[in-house]
This record gives sequence, structure tokens and C-alpha cells, in this order.
Amino acid sequence: VQLQAYGGGLVQAGGSLRLSCTASRRTFHNYSVGWFRQAPGKERAFVAAIRWRIGLTDYADSVKGRFGVSGDYNKNTVYLQMNSLKPEDTAVYYCAAKRSSYSFDSKSYDYWGQGTQVTVSS
Repeated sequence: VQLQAYGGGLVQAGGSLRLSCTASRRTFHNYSVGWFRQAPGKERAFVAAIRWRIGLTDYADSVKGRFGVSGDYNKNTVYLQMNSLKPEDTAVYYCAAKRSSYSFDSKSYDYWGQGTQVTVSS
């Protein structure tokens, strides 16, 4: 499965962005998709995940209530809607996919997108 993540950019604090993760495989909805982020000098961290076959989602505490993850079967795409952005959300964001249940551990994912930069100015 090839993943392409896009939609990052520069936004002011309090603003919104929507990231997209599009897959090459039409059976993408059978996978769980995780979003991770990596800030300079920090380890890659879990942000959100969806097991969209059963509509199950999960979020890191730091983004709960601000971020939402969803999938569009017709477009073979998973979205990460990011609202009320803060400077500490600045990072490269990655989407990743794995079969069956999602995981908070990035090492358990088999497929990765290339990453998209999100910069939030204060």
C-alpha cells in the first residue's frame, strides 16, 4: 500500500488545517490508519487513529477535542481535521496503515506516507 500525505502548511495559532492521506489500494478501508507527528529533536508521537471499518477512533490527550479523524471510502482517503491549532502542534505529520486494529506504537505500522509539514505560528 502506498500512502500519500498532504495538506500541511503554515497557519496562525487558533487556525485550522485538514490533512489528507490517500492510499493506492482500493481496500484501504480494511486497514487501520494512524496519524503521527515528529517535532525537531523529538521522537515520533501518536496523534490519532481510525479503524474505519468499524468506525473506531482514538486520540492523544494533547489533541482530544481539537482534532478529528475520518475516512472517505469513495476517495480512498483518511482525513485529520485539526482545529484550534497551537504552536506546540508544529511538526511533520505522517499517516501510516496497518491491518486489523490500530496501535499507539509507530513500529507496528507497515505502510507510511512521506510526511507533511505543519507549522503553527504564535
